Amino acid sequence: MCRACLNPWLPTSYVLGNVSVLAVGVWAIAQRDSIDFLIGLAVTILTDIVHFGLYYGMTANISDLFRFSAGMAILSLVLKPVSCFFVYQMYRERGGEYNISFGKLVTEERKKMGD
Repeated sequence: MCRACLNPWLPTSYVLGNVSVLAVGVWAIAQRDSIDFLIGLAVTILTDIVHFGLYYGMTANISDLFRFSAGMAILSLVLKPVSCFFVYQMYRERGGEYNISFGKLVTEERKKMGD
């Protein structure tokens, strides 16, 4: 996250959003059954997409530093869904119950399996 902010092409809200999710992640280590970190990661995925869409093309001079910081920000965005998956798995291992229902699709698959 720090490397993505080397070139100030993103607004302060990008930095504050990601730092606040990092702080909630530290809190989630102490609070074992908290789902806040997962929700925070999901929200920052959406806000990062909005930030990139609004501010990516606004820089007139494209330097190597801009390309590097943009690449690190995009890599961070690409890895966030993977982080969400692992955070959800750790949440389940710690005893959290956050059931995701896919409705009719899951019911039909269970019928096929004989449940």
